[in-house]
Amino acid sequence: MSATIPESARGPIEDLRERVAALHGELVRYGLVVWTAGNVSARVPGHDLMVIKPSGVSYDDLTPASIVVCDLHGELVEGELSPSSDTAAHAYVYRHRPDVGGVVHTHSTYASAWAAVGESIPCALTAMADEFGGEIPLGPFARIGDDSIGRGIVETLAGHRSTAVIMKNHGVFTIGRDAKAAVKSAVMCEDVARSTHIARQLGPLVPIAEDDVDALHDRYQNVYGQGGQQR
Repeated sequence: MSATIPESARGPIEDLRERVAALHGELVRYGLVVWTAGNVSARVPGHDLMVIKPSGVSYDDLTPASIVVCDLHGELVEGELSPSSDTAAHAYVYRHRPDVGGVVHTHSTYASAWAAVGESIPCALTAMADEFGGEIPLGPFARIGDDSIGRGIVETLAGHRSTAVIMKNHGVFTIGRDAKAAVKSAVMCEDVARSTHIARQLGPLVPIAEDDVDALHDRYQNVYGQGGQQR
């Protein structure tokens, strides 16, 4: 293990373990994962630490106590189990995107189908404009196990409003200001991936004009909901 946990981080870590364990249940509820695939992580505010799902653990067996703590280089700091095989990718995102507080990875069916054909998802639905502010971009192929995926995520999302990226031949990674926001992005990504896939069976997709995308995204992010707190 690479470091000790400061006393000031203890409370936030226990809180995040509870939240992250519960959020994995949302991946199951929305049909975004199968078996033990997929993971949610959260940055520990004010510390160079993150909590993340352990590798190969069934969702039925996942508890707050089984969520492990790692540093932002992917090294295990606390926990009895090995971290997710995607830990290095999550850690890379946190190191290079200080605005990100949560990262999610899934192999959800429809979004992964777009990954398999190597295509971004065009912004052809108002729901996409609202949530992602444009297309959901395609990231490069990268092998699992080091920070190559994380590098692809960061580079692909640079200059994009999208909080989701489809990694070629792999699946979906989403980011958010916290873990719950990243999970929401994963849910919405699969929803629009399904709708656009079905639509393309009927004919070519019709992208929304850029100025309309801008207006829709601004309304949803800043006006929609109770006091603009829809997210």
